[in-house]
Amino acid sequence: MDETLTIEFDGGSRGNPGPAGIGVVVRAQDRTPLVTLGRFIGRATNNVAEYRALITAMQEAKKLGARKILIRGDSELIVRQMTGVYKVKHPDMKVLYEEAQDLLHEFDAAKFEHNLRDKNELADKLANLAMDRRADVTDADESPLDAPAPPDTKPGDTFACARCGCAITVKRPSSIRPHQLKPFVCQCGNKMVHEPRP
Repeated sequence: MDETLTIEFDGGSRGNPGPAGIGVVVRAQDRTPLVTLGRFIGRATNNVAEYRALITAMQEAKKLGARKILIRGDSELIVRQMTGVYKVKHPDMKVLYEEAQDLLHEFDAAKFEHNLRDKNELADKLANLAMDRRADVTDADESPLDAPAPPDTKPGDTFACARCGCAITVKRPSSIRPHQLKPFVCQCGNKMVHEPRP
């Protein structure tokens, strides 16, 4: 592939460290999104999530056959570490930095740009959706009508909020049919995730 693909990446953590997600967008030269991916990565810091997003974005560009890439992220730290302006001191970060550098050298040409947060909206939205759902997402504009019905609950099931960490436990399930149930929403406004009994 001769055209230069643009990579946009973002990572976030709720709690730092806490539940974390990444958002990746790979665009064709005409700005058409070729890959949109949000992924829940478990417990991590913001910086680890940002590096994981960058690594995943470059892997996705490689799958498309890209040889030239323009990389945009809103993490000044990651962009400056990758371009050699800042040194990488933390041991956990060094491993991710080296993995990212190895991938970077597989491309014929690569350029970094610090992307302002408002220009990184899609990657940010994908990362947040992945954290909300604790799952991979590929479409940031999914309709709530397309979402699966809330699960049929049993006594002892727990619903937890990925954002603030609060949880509720079901004592007596609702008599409403499952497809008529609405998801639990935390007081902070975040949708709560079902954690069935072991």
